[in-house]
Amino acid sequence: MEHPSAFETISYSTSLGELVGRRTASGLAFLGVPYARAERFCYAEPVEHWDGTLHATTFGAACPQNRGWHPHLENPERLFYYKEFRDGIEFHYDEATCLNCNIYTPVHAEKCPVVIFIHGGGFDSGMNCEDPFDGSALAERGVVSVFINYRVGVLGYLTHEAIQKQFGRDGNFGLDDQLTAIRWVKAHIQEFGGDPDNITLMGQSAGAISIQYLCLHPQNKDLFRRAVMLSGGGLFPQFALPRRAEDTHAYWLRFMELAGCKTFDELKAASCNTLFGTVEAIKAERKDNTYHNMPVIDGCLLPAPVDELIRTPLPLDYWIGYTNTDMYAPIMAYIGDRFAKQNGGYVYCFDIDAPGDDNRAFHSSDLRYMLGMLSTSWRPYDEHDRAASETMLSYLCNFARTGNPNGAGLPTWEPAKRGIGTRVLRICRDGVRMGRPPYGKLVRNFLQKGAPKA
Repeated sequence: MEHPSAFETISYSTSLGELVGRRTASGLAFLGVPYARAERFCYAEPVEHWDGTLHATTFGAACPQNRGWHPHLENPERLFYYKEFRDGIEFHYDEATCLNCNIYTPVHAEKCPVVIFIHGGGFDSGMNCEDPFDGSALAERGVVSVFINYRVGVLGYLTHEAIQKQFGRDGNFGLDDQLTAIRWVKAHIQEFGGDPDNITLMGQSAGAISIQYLCLHPQNKDLFRRAVMLSGGGLFPQFALPRRAEDTHAYWLRFMELAGCKTFDELKAASCNTLFGTVEAIKAERKDNTYHNMPVIDGCLLPAPVDELIRTPLPLDYWIGYTNTDMYAPIMAYIGDRFAKQNGGYVYCFDIDAPGDDNRAFHSSDLRYMLGMLSTSWRPYDEHDRAASETMLSYLCNFARTGNPNGAGLPTWEPAKRGIGTRVLRICRDGVRMGRPPYGKLVRNFLQKGAPKA
């Protein structure tokens, strides 16, 4: 990441207040802009004004999360993604100010298409300033982008009857943060040169799954027009789907016991050291932690089981991607292909093995290509990788503008269709072309490789 001193500052006026951003070679960047505030285990309230001048020249704080307290760098998978996306970046965690976003715009932006990016991290980690998350390449191509932070883990997905009693709904703070951010962007992005009527949601892994859920509620119909879901689009097996909020209460009551909190108010006042020490304790005790740190059926954001809601998703332009060594790669391909065929979406299989080690096209390896961020990686990417990245960027910008990724000079990308064999865009080292999904290769990679290792 470039040091802030390398950038010229620029003053900017909005209805929210005055702010100072950075002028870059590709456009303007406004970092750490608050879109909402929230107390612990309460739903977010959007920021509509700030006093004085907001200095939006450095990244904002991320939601406190377990890896900030317990990095587990001895774990090869944890170490792999640390080296891949976070090495050399200093992160800050703060509950009070973590609901912020980074906005990248062309210099003289006016009614530009908007991409809102929702990061992954298994619903229990992640932040909007990891190395690939930069909208400079999009700004160069006339697209405004917004990368959001949201609450994760215990702070994002705890449930309790006291929450239901106070708010009439339970849990899903992280998912609600995302929806709050989307509404905030729609209300204010015009002041940054974006078109509020042309918003594309984009996310990877847990971010893609979140977008899938946001695409299942009719109340979200007019908030966004398109959805790009990378490594997380489609209907997962039943065991991995959200549970009803009340069915997760026992887990979180046990969490309170381990934390030494006799009341919900005590848990609300507990230190982060206590919270994340308890995360370690309950992980040592139970094997179902992943399925309790994720969205729940709350009767509000998810009004019914996902396998029912997904039968009638919002009528949007859909784009789905997966990699050749994705997590559960054959499942990712199957559910993505099926959803795309049912909804006329565009599907790609990213089939370029990452240079520098033997982890092949690992989960989320397509992000750097998609966002034009190959140059900041330690990997020895070459002209074939850069050509693939340019093609993917062009597809993305076209899709954000019109809902169709195709354009002059690009290989034709056909949408998926009902009633015929699945055809996807194969993104390979030797070129880009339509073809059958490589299910045999996906199965072999899944069985041979598993999670990437450092």
